[in-house]
Order: sequence, then C-alpha cells, then structure tokens
Amino acid sequence: MSSLVRILLAIFLPPIAVLVTNGIGLQFLLNIVLTLMFGLPGMIHALWLMNRDRPLI
Repeated sequence: MSSLVRILLAIFLPPIAVLVTNGIGLQFLLNIVLTLMFGLPGMIHALWLMNRDRPLI
C-alpha cells in the first residue's frame, strides 16, 4: 500500500490504518479508544505508528 493511502487512512480512519499496519493487538485497541474519546490523538497515534521505524533522513 502506498504511503499516501496510509497517511490518508490515518487522518480519516485511524483505527483502520493501525489495523493495516500492525494487525489486531494492543495498539489497535488503544487507537480505537483514543479515536472514540478524543479524535485527534487517534490520528496522531496512527501517524506515529506508521512512521516510527522510518529513518529521519
């Protein structure tokens, strides 16, 4: 899946982006809670999970 599609998923459907990236697990459940309670933290969490293993440069 292209990174643009994953970024768009993380913005509009954060739990789906985490599910595609990490599968069902603690991060997925945490993202659902963050998205349902606050919205924006769910987006930030999904974007962070997708980009945490990438080098900075």
